Amino acid sequence: MTDHHWAPGTPILWRYRANGSESVHICRPVTVVEDTEQTLAVWLAPGTECVKPVLKDGTPVHEEPLATRYTKPRTTRRDRWFGTGVLKLARPGEPWSVWLFWEPGWRFKNWYVNLEAPRTRWAGGVDSEDHFLDISVRPDGSWRWHDEDEFAQARRAGLMSEAQAERVRRAGLDAVEAIRAWGPPFRDGWQDWRPDPAWRVPALPRDWDRTPAPTRS
Repeated sequence: MTDHHWAPGTPILWRYRANGSESVHICRPVTVVEDTEQTLAVWLAPGTECVKPVLKDGTPVHEEPLATRYTKPRTTRRDRWFGTGVLKLARPGEPWSVWLFWEPGWRFKNWYVNLEAPRTRWAGGVDSEDHFLDISVRPDGSWRWHDEDEFAQARRAGLMSEAQAERVRRAGLDAVEAIRAWGPPFRDGWQDWRPDPAWRVPALPRDWDRTPAPTRS
């Protein structure tokens, strides 16, 4: 991890590289909530302008049949984050981040464990690579796997090797152990957190896809 920490209220970019590529295909401007040796917490505000992948013909990725979802040519487009905001939490070196979702009116909905490469930090934010497989955790502590079909299809499409897939599955099992032990961040009360009303929604910069020289988070 670099010596630099972002102050609360700092706008940064949370980005994901396309699988098997150094090009960025997801970019979300977020506001830093906390940045310490233990945790990076950021807020993705409702209505934030983001970048997401779509098929070349404009079809949303999730609407494409699974068999061809990862083989048809893609591009990116700007869009707005739909629905309520998301609090993202990441611990240095951990191969997942934990997202908190709320219903309208701040009724806590669930945690979502997004399996991904450990974040790399650069001056303007953090970069990672999504690993398809996810876990949702309900307020009562019960959990379930998500997107196992996409995880399997990504392997068939050659987006990850069997060795990498095995590492991702082990990371998921480690996350499950953290859930069962009710370790951080689940025990830390983040579901009661609220954003500073003075924060502005960060803007999406024109050079959102610039390629810095990253360092490990």
